[in-house]
Amino acid sequence: MRLALGQIDTTVGDFAGNRERILSAWRRAEEAGADVLLVPELALCGYPPRDLLDRPSFQRDAAALLSELARRSRKTALIAGTFLPNPSETGKPLHNAAVVLREGEVAAVARKCLLPTYDVFDEGRHFEPAREPLLVRLAGTRVGVTICEDLWNDKDFFRTRRLYRDDPGENLVKRGAELIVNVSASPFSEGKPRLRRLMLARLAKDGRVPVAYLNLVGGNDELVFDGSSMVLDARGRVGARCRLFEEDFAVVDVEAGRVRPVAVTVPSDGPDDAGGEPLESLRRALVLGIRDYAVKCGFGTAVVGLSGGIDSALVGALAVDALGAPNVTGLALPSPYSSEGSVADARELARNLGIRFEVVPIGPLFAAAKATLGPLFAGRAEDVAEENVQARLRGLLLMAVSNKFGPLLLTTGNKSELAVGYCTLYGDMAGGLAPISDLPKMRVYALSRHVNARAGRALIPEATLTKPPSAELRPGQTDQDSLPPYELLDAVLEGLIEKGLSVEAAARSAGADPALVASIARQVDRAEYKRRQAAPGLKVSTKAFGSGRRIPIAQRARP
Repeated sequence: MRLALGQIDTTVGDFAGNRERILSAWRRAEEAGADVLLVPELALCGYPPRDLLDRPSFQRDAAALLSELARRSRKTALIAGTFLPNPSETGKPLHNAAVVLREGEVAAVARKCLLPTYDVFDEGRHFEPAREPLLVRLAGTRVGVTICEDLWNDKDFFRTRRLYRDDPGENLVKRGAELIVNVSASPFSEGKPRLRRLMLARLAKDGRVPVAYLNLVGGNDELVFDGSSMVLDARGRVGARCRLFEEDFAVVDVEAGRVRPVAVTVPSDGPDDAGGEPLESLRRALVLGIRDYAVKCGFGTAVVGLSGGIDSALVGALAVDALGAPNVTGLALPSPYSSEGSVADARELARNLGIRFEVVPIGPLFAAAKATLGPLFAGRAEDVAEENVQARLRGLLLMAVSNKFGPLLLTTGNKSELAVGYCTLYGDMAGGLAPISDLPKMRVYALSRHVNARAGRALIPEATLTKPPSAELRPGQTDQDSLPPYELLDAVLEGLIEKGLSVEAAARSAGADPALVASIARQVDRAEYKRRQAAPGLKVSTKAFGSGRRIPIAQRARP
C-alpha cells in the first residue's frame, strides 16, 4: 500500500479553509499515486470544537463538507476525521468519527472507541463511544482505523491504572489487521513526542503490525499540536516521520510489515525534539501557539509591556519569532519606583529585537490616583493597594493601545507567579493571551538563555538575565521579599500541581519545610479566582492552569 500523510493545520469552524487544506493534500497524494491519504482527527470542523457541536449550523456545515468530499473521492481514498450523528435512540447525540471516502462515496466509518474526559479533554460531553474499531480492506490490505485515544490504552505500556477496559489496538491485531492507522489531535507537552513514539513502537512490535500515526499541527486556543506524524514498521522502528510544528506531507510504501519512504522531508531516525533540543521544541511550540492564536483570532500585530525583566523579555522575543519584528511594539511604563536600569534594559531588548519601542511613564497618573483616593485612604500607610494601582494603570494604558491600534496584548506572567497569585487582576494580568503562563520561573530563565544561544548573541540583555527579579512597585522591592527562592518554589509547585502530590509528599520531593509547602498550597488555592479571570495561556506542561485543572473558587478543602 502507498500511504500519504497530510499533516495539516486546521481552524475550528473554518470549513472553507479546512476544505482547501484537505484538498491540497489530497491532490498531492493523487499525484504521488497514493492508495490512501490520512488527515487529522476532526479535520473537517477543526479540533477541539467543544460546544460548537451543539449548533445546528455547525452540524449542517460539517455534513455539507463531508458530502462534497465524498463526491470528490476517486481512486485515492481519504481517511478524515469528522463527527456524525448517533443513529441510536439512546446515548450522546454524536460520534467522533473517521470516514473512509473512496470512489464517490463514504465507503466505511470508524467511530472512536475511547473518549478522554480528563485534563483538557471532555469528549464524553458530546460523543458516544463505539463498541469496537473499524477493520476495512483498502488496496488489498486489512486496515484497522483508530482515532487518537484509541491507541492510548496499551496494558503493556501503561503500567499504572488504565482508564478503559478495552484496547482497540489489541482488538485489531487479534482480528488480523495488517496495518493500523490512527488519525489524531494530540496536544503538545514537553516530552510528549517521545512518549507517543515509544507507545506506538510498543504496539507495532508486540502486534507485529505497521502503525501509521497522523497528528494535527497548529495552535487552537490554549492547545498547541506538534504534528510529529510517523509510520512505524512491524518491528517498531520509525520508517518515516513528518516535521515538528509545521504543516508537512509524506508518502510511504507499506508492504509485508516494512516501511519504505517515497517522499519525506525529514530523516526517519531524527530526534523526537526539534533539533534534538527540548528547549527548542518548547520555543517552537510557544511561537506556533502565539502565531496561530493571533492569526486565527484576526490579529496581525502584538503589543508587549516591557519592564526590563526576564518574563516580558522572553515574551517579546517569542512574539517577534511568531509575528515578525515590524508587527510587535514594546511599551515601557515606568513608575516612580522603576530603576533607570530597567528602562535601559527594556530599550536594549527592543533594539536587539528590532521592534518599535515607546516609553510611557505612569508617574503622573499614579500621583493623580493617589490624590483622588487620598480622602478614602486617609490615616492608612501605603501598602499593596498602591502597588496594585501602578500595575492597573499599566494595564489600562496597554489596553488603550490595543483598543486604539488593534494589536493583541500579550501578558507576561509566568506559571510560578500565577500559581501563588503574585500577579494583579486588571493589571499585569490584562491582555488577550498569556504565552508563558505554563512556564515556571526557572524554565523562563532556561528558555531565555536558549533564545540567546540560538541567536548567537544576547538578544535578551545579560543584565535582564542576572539581576534579581522585581515588580518594582515599592522602593528596593524584590520578588523574594514575598516568595521563596524560585528554584525552591518551582520544585514545590511541580509536586503540588503537575504531580498532584500531597503537601507531605511534595515537601519530601522538593526537600522543603512541610510548613512552607502547606503555606504555598494555600496560596495556590486562594489564587484560583485570579486564574479564572486570566487570559488564556498556552499549555506546554502535563498540567496547565486552564480548562485542564478545574478547582472550585469557593471551597474549604485541605491542601
